[in-house]
Formats: sequence, structure tokens, C-alpha cells
Amino acid sequence: MKVAPGAWRYTIVPLAAAPFAVIFSVGASIALLVLSLAIIAFFRDPDRTPPPSGVVAPADGTVSVLRPEDDRFRVGTFMNVHNVHVVRSPFEGTVREVEREPGGYKPAFSKDSDMNEKVHVRLEVPPSSFESSFDVTGQTKEVGDTGADARLDDVLREQEADSRETNDVSRDADDATGDTKIEREPVTADVTFIAGAFARRIHPYVESGDTLERGERIGHIAFGSRVDVLFPPGIDDDDIAVGMGDSMCAGETVILQPMEYEQVE
Repeated sequence: MKVAPGAWRYTIVPLAAAPFAVIFSVGASIALLVLSLAIIAFFRDPDRTPPPSGVVAPADGTVSVLRPEDDRFRVGTFMNVHNVHVVRSPFEGTVREVEREPGGYKPAFSKDSDMNEKVHVRLEVPPSSFESSFDVTGQTKEVGDTGADARLDDVLREQEADSRETNDVSRDADDATGDTKIEREPVTADVTFIAGAFARRIHPYVESGDTLERGERIGHIAFGSRVDVLFPPGIDDDDIAVGMGDSMCAGETVILQPMEYEQVE
């Protein structure tokens, strides 16, 4: 079973103590072994396969926050102790900044958790991560055009298999219409790790300049907490595909479907 980096540092003490504890108490020795197995299970890191399109959940757990913040929108996921605690990137993009913000250690499910210690991973994301307003010919599609949606899925599958520059969004027309290229600046989106009452160790795996794929591992939080996605301007609650209390699977649950995204300057 694959586990998150650093998991063994938490496991080694109870695991090493278990054989010696049997001298004093068989029950204590068994308890230490069970604790070791529980810690390993907590840090499990299963593989995940993102769907062909859509913004994916960054963490396992339940939706605990859905709220607008100025011209942006936040989706928060509360991770319980039994959830996988490896965090994944909801989008493809480039890491612009990793910032650690000092704070407290209130329970992650409480309103006061907004004042807790955080790590912000700020990403530059291509607008194509959010939109389905162009089909394979570069023509705008109408809402409800399922054929265009299917073509978009095909394009996204091809894009995931190819290396491409995240600062460019290209669409090539067919020979009859000539070549068309659309270039737009990336937008900013944040993934925020929030510490909790017991989760006092945030471990990001990424640094400024790293290029990420959708669903790629970007860090983990030790022993439960919350992970938020702060979308760029132009996304609101009508665009979000999940509701309060919904179960989330990191890297697989779609929290925002491709849409007709209008970039806001």
C-alpha cells in the first residue's frame, strides 16, 4: 500500500515499542500494533484517475464551505480522520507561489477555522480548465449542444496526453477556414490547506514554478483538516456542481463542469 511521504516517522515509535510492551502487558502491545496500523491507514495514498473533463475535488471528505468572496467563489472540503489526507490539484497549471500563513488550531469544521494556520498554493490556470465555449473547429457552441460537449471531451483527452504550454490556448480550424489561434492570459486560482485542532502539520509537495496536471498530488495534512479551492473571478455558485454535505473523492469528483467561462479582468 502506497503511503504519503513522512508517514513512517509517526509509525516508528509505537511499532518499535510494541515488542517491549508485551513484557508488561499483552494488551498494551496489541494496542500499539493497532495504533501503528491505524497511522499507516491514515496516510494511505491510493491512485486516482481524473474524469475526462471538469475541475476535480482537491481532497476526500465532505463539502463544508460554499460561499462568494468579493468577485470569487470558495469551495471547502472538511476531511475527517478516516479520509485520505493527500491533497490533489483541481486543475492543470503552474504554481505561482506557495505561502504559509501563521494562525491558530481551531477545529476545522468550525467557523473559527478561517483563522487557523494555512498554506496557500496559488496557481496560474489556463481559462480552458473552466470552459466549454469552443468546440474542435473554434466555433462557439450553444448551451445544451451535447455534440459540442462530446467533441470537447475528445479534445480534453488529447490535451491531457500532450505536453502543452499553459499560457496558450490554441484552437486550429480545418483547411477550409484556415488557422485560428486564441491566446489568453492564465487566471489565478488558489488551493488552501487549513490546519485543524489535531492537524498541525501541513506538508506541501510543490514549489513556485512547478507545472501541475489535473489530479496531481500537491501535498498532505497530518491528521484531519480542511482544504479550500478559491476560484478566479467569473465563477459563481450556479456553476458549482456540488452542494453542502456532498461526499468528495480527491482527483475524481467533479466540482465544476466545463462551462461558458468569461474571463474577468
